Amino acid sequence: QVQLVESGGGLVQAGGSLRLSCAASGSIGSLNVMGWYRQAPGKQRELVATINTGAGTNYADSVKGRFTISRDNAKNTVYLQMNSLQPEDTAVYLCNLLTFPGPRNYWGQGTQVTVSL
Repeated sequence: QVQLVESGGGLVQAGGSLRLSCAASGSIGSLNVMGWYRQAPGKQRELVATINTGAGTNYADSVKGRFTISRDNAKNTVYLQMNSLQPEDTAVYLCNLLTFPGPRNYWGQGTQVTVSL
């Protein structure tokens, strides 16, 4: 059974930084995509960034140049370095894992990120 455990959320002032981590346990295979999504109150869940096993990345336009996604395949862990945070980045950030073949889709429970003025 695959499980995703996130950490690193919290409260930060505008302009500050946070680093999120998500560790996957269980059998995730050698071909997968790990990523981060976020959901703010009253809004739909949206993609933040993804990274595949070949280290190919994809970012939402709203975070390009500010956020960096990376992964440690040996630890089955994905990271999201968030810099120059703004109040509009406030949301629950959810870790996602897509494994192949399948595909099978897994979600973490989420971690709250709050950015104050």
